[in-house]
Amino acid sequence: FAEFDDAANLLAANPDATTISIDEPAEIPKNQHSRRQEPGREEDDELLGTDDSDKTELLAGQKKSAPFWTFEYYQTFFDVDTYQVLDRIKGSVFPVPGKNFVRLYIRSNPDLYGPFWICATLVFTIAVSGNLSNFFIHLGKPTYHYVPEFRKVSIAATTIYAYAWLVPLALWGFLMWRNSKVMNIVSYSFLEIVCVYGYSLFIYIPTAILWIIPQKVVRWVLVMFSLCLSGSVLVMTFWPAVRDDNRRIALATVGTIVLLHALLAVGCLAYFFDAPELDFPAPVIPAHNVSTVVTKS
Repeated sequence: FAEFDDAANLLAANPDATTISIDEPAEIPKNQHSRRQEPGREEDDELLGTDDSDKTELLAGQKKSAPFWTFEYYQTFFDVDTYQVLDRIKGSVFPVPGKNFVRLYIRSNPDLYGPFWICATLVFTIAVSGNLSNFFIHLGKPTYHYVPEFRKVSIAATTIYAYAWLVPLALWGFLMWRNSKVMNIVSYSFLEIVCVYGYSLFIYIPTAILWIIPQKVVRWVLVMFSLCLSGSVLVMTFWPAVRDDNRRIALATVGTIVLLHALLAVGCLAYFFDAPELDFPAPVIPAHNVSTVVTKS
């Protein structure tokens, strides 16, 4: 009770004084742990999305996973609104240097809605634009007979969807394998990688429409411009994840990603727009034999 009397007398003399209980543990400064970290690792954590803010965001956005054989399981992959899709498309068309596309747009809610429809739109855009380009190039030639090539739709669908699924699958497996070898390697989920690849293909939709212009120089300038934009999204996304790996392996990984992306763009341009087309000759109508009767006078 003497301690309470001393505290009461102290508060009466100085009302602004604060009291501390000896039973309460002293607070540890929150920034004590952060000061021990290296300055350079904070930037890497921000690029990779491994900081505390991402952990809080993931914990806050966790949902109860349904069994994979139910409709609710696949419904979560398409649980996005128009504003999110447009924001991610804008981020893929206008990449920001030093910003990770997964952490900035995808990690909170990866989806398959945008990648699926972007690939579907790109398939029909390339097929239709390729037929129109062939038509305009041969327009006015008397020996040319236009025949629409519907097989281009199936070829474009096979190529684009195989690229948008098989390449992310191989990259995801490679990152998982390197993660078991190197502790600092960050492995994205398969859904996140598919999402990045799907949105990175959006820039080729308006590019394919402009490929109708029958000028090879214009076409190759457009494909190089689109390749730089979409390729930079992939590089800025996956380079921070492999930078701590062996230098040669990291460079080879990024180089392979860019090479496959370039092969897709150049291959579509070369096959659907610059491939030599055979002219179909106009049908020849055989002349009927005309018999003439000659009379002698």
